[in-house]
Amino acid sequence: MELIVTILVALPLGFFVRSRVAAYVAFIAIHSFVFSYQCMELIREWVGGDYSAFPKDPRAGTWNYAVVNLIIYAAGFGLVALGRKLGAKRRNRTAERNPETATPVDLAH
Repeated sequence: MELIVTILVALPLGFFVRSRVAAYVAFIAIHSFVFSYQCMELIREWVGGDYSAFPKDPRAGTWNYAVVNLIIYAAGFGLVALGRKLGAKRRNRTAERNPETATPVDLAH
């Protein structure tokens, strides 16, 4: 679930949100909600007897789960950055074609 939301949300956030900080904060907020929901669902399944996500012993480490989620989180930040780069490139091309309709933000990039 977290991977799907990251792929579907991160790139468009970077592309359409002009403010870099706002794009990253929006990604953090969306990811935090989805991650919390996903963890809750996995814990509910674990309590119900499904040990496919977490080991049966609660004292055993779950480093693989942490590493995979960290990679997905980092990839989301990378997709936001890529979206920002693509969006800025598109806005610059538009500003070069129509300088009279360009905003100062478009001309600054």
